[in-house]
This record gives sequence, C-alpha cells and structure tokens, in this order.
Amino acid sequence: MIDESKQTANEEKVLIFTEGPAPLNIKEKNRISAWFFSFAFSILTLAGLCIYRPDPYWTIMLFVPDGLLVTFQITLISVSIAVPIGLLTGLGRLSKNPIINSIASVYVEIIRGIPLLMQLFYIYFALGSLLQMSPMVSAVIALSFCYGAYMGEVFRAGILSVSHGQTEAARSLGFNQQQTTFIIVLPQAMRTIIPPIGNECIALLKDTSLVSVIAISDVLRRGREYAASTYEYFETFTVIALVYLIITLLLSKCMSMIEKRLSYYDRSR
Repeated sequence: MIDESKQTANEEKVLIFTEGPAPLNIKEKNRISAWFFSFAFSILTLAGLCIYRPDPYWTIMLFVPDGLLVTFQITLISVSIAVPIGLLTGLGRLSKNPIINSIASVYVEIIRGIPLLMQLFYIYFALGSLLQMSPMVSAVIALSFCYGAYMGEVFRAGILSVSHGQTEAARSLGFNQQQTTFIIVLPQAMRTIIPPIGNECIALLKDTSLVSVIAISDVLRRGREYAASTYEYFETFTVIALVYLIITLLLSKCMSMIEKRLSYYDRSR
C-alpha cells in the first residue's frame, strides 16, 4: 500500500501513496486549481441537470438520500474499528516478540492478498450462513479488517519515520519500551500518519459501493433500484457518480486543510 522513500538530508521519511485518491499537496498550486475545477464542475453539472431536467435528475436526487445515510453510517463505523486495528497491527509488525510479529504479518499478508469483494462474499455468504450475521454487520467486518491491514502498514511506516535518536533519548531518561512508544514516538509519528490515514478513509468510503452486492441499500444500490424500475441507467449512474465525486472532493479538501495545519505547526516549533 505504501512504501518508505530513502531518508532525506533532513532525516525525514516520506510516505508514498500508491492507492486511493491523490492527496492534495499544499505546495502544488496546480493541484489546488485542479481540485477547484473538479469541484466546481461536479456541483454545476449536478445543479444544471436538476434545474433543466428535473425529471428524472431531481427525482433521482430525492430517491437516494436514505442510501447516502447508510453509506456514511457504514463508513463511520468501519473507520472507527479499522483505525484501532491498524494501530495494533502496525505496533505488532514492529514488535520484537516473534509470535506477535508473526500474527500481525500473516494478517496483513492474507487480507491484502484477497480482494475486498471476495472478503464481502466470504463473510456474508460463507461465515454468515453459520453465524447468522446481517448484511450490515458483514459489511462492517469486511471493510474494517480489510482497511485495518492497510492502515497497519501506514502506522508501521509512520512510526519508523521518527528518528531513532528520539527513542534513544527517551530510554536514556528511564522510559520503558511502552512509554517510549506511546508518549514519545507515536505522538510525533501522528503528524506523518494522519494524511495517509485520511486518504485510506476516503478510499474506504468509495469502497462502500461494493456492499450493494450483499443487499445493503447504500447510495449505489438505491440508484440501481431506481434505474431498474425506470430503465434510466445513464441518468441514474451519472447522478450517483457526481454524488460520489462531490463527497470525495470535500473529504480530500478537509484532509488538505488538516495537512496544512500540521505543516504550519511543524514550522512554528
């Protein structure tokens, strides 16, 4: 999911994004202009379609809000579970205990080696037939464990980006391994970890569209239901695509603002 770049002259390590939406780089004005153009285009296009052709575009907009609420519900619950799993996985991957390290490493390799759609099918249809899990629970479990593995690599790389001198200084002051990790290293690593974690959260929101295959009425399934009853597939999926685009762009902008605030904090220190 992520790779560590070679250590730069100022001892910083950069996290490279290889999946999910492209993060906004506050130093690149053309990226910001591209965001503004994309956001304005999507808003104006959706508004124009609803104004000039309220039937079917405005009708579709009135049909999907309950599905949008389900999408956000799944996203928030999955993120709240995936982040702690990612933290534990990252710490496990760095653990000197061979058993903990092996368990975390095997978990990451297995989850990252199976497509998310396959995980959804397996949890809902295979395990669900034995444990009687609802579609919502199955979706949350699949998304949480899948993105927990990816976030584990983010946490691992972020912790490794903190200079080893910080650990040595903490140990010289009498801190044990746990105190050094949670009091000294992890707070410093969070400034590096937060942007890619935000990127993973945005990717998770987009991947919630897959839960429509297990009978969850998210925004995509609601769109499919409308299109199946009216045969207006082009109009329906145009609206759904624009809705996803607007949400993703807004979240990307929020992460850019957080990254800017963190960068300002680092410069002011």
